[in-house]
Amino acid sequence: MTALPASLADFGPAALAAVVVAVYLVVGEPAVGHVLHRRFEGRLRTDAGARRSFYRRLLVLEWGLAVVAFVVWLSAPGVDAAAVGLVWPREWPGPVSAAVVVLLLLFVVASTRQLRSGALLEMTRPSRRPGEGRHAEPPGQSTLALLPRTAGERRLFSVVGVTAGVCEEWLYRGFFLAVLSALVGGAPSVVLVLAAAVAFGLAHAYQGRAGVVLTGVLGGVMAALYLDTGSLLLPVLLHAVIDLRFLLVPASALPAAAAGAEGDAGG
Repeated sequence: MTALPASLADFGPAALAAVVVAVYLVVGEPAVGHVLHRRFEGRLRTDAGARRSFYRRLLVLEWGLAVVAFVVWLSAPGVDAAAVGLVWPREWPGPVSAAVVVLLLLFVVASTRQLRSGALLEMTRPSRRPGEGRHAEPPGQSTLALLPRTAGERRLFSVVGVTAGVCEEWLYRGFFLAVLSALVGGAPSVVLVLAAAVAFGLAHAYQGRAGVVLTGVLGGVMAALYLDTGSLLLPVLLHAVIDLRFLLVPASALPAAAAGAEGDAGG
């Protein structure tokens, strides 16, 4: 189990900064993410390099925020590496956690096969209803628009996938749960798992309600695995695998509406 801080005093002079970063993750990140994705989707219709530009921006933002949180942690005298998950697992996952890992891997395999088969085309095809705009955006289109189509986009997306695994687990599990535990003077694991689920789901609000629920569940699962093993290692690896599975999906299996400029095949 993870030995989380029991008091905000553990953060010492970095306490205020720690709270500010934690609040930003819950309140600021959803707003920033919404704005960035709307701008990206607007550029996607006219700019062949929109995805690569967006990927680079994501890398700068995620690593920048991760470094800020890391510096804040380094400035916290009473919070050691074990309190933020920056250690090797202290114990292997218990039976429940092990079962969760298996289910996650099965989800990765099943969803990848579905994407590769092109089934998602039908799931996201807009079905107009009376009074609905002709160009109404199908459910899930915001997520699909982010997926790489060209060789160059795939190379950059692989870096984004690994970055998401490292930075988001550090931010939303290691750092955020340490600050939350300190704020409330310690809390049951179930409360921390639920808080991590809500925070991570809100950070993906641009994906719509279904996206918030799915990422929220995944965020809660990752938090449970982290608290069970005392390390961010397993959540980081699983998170990266979940994101990198999209590299197995051929561009032909993705909706053409989100493909951007098809002529940019060389990357």
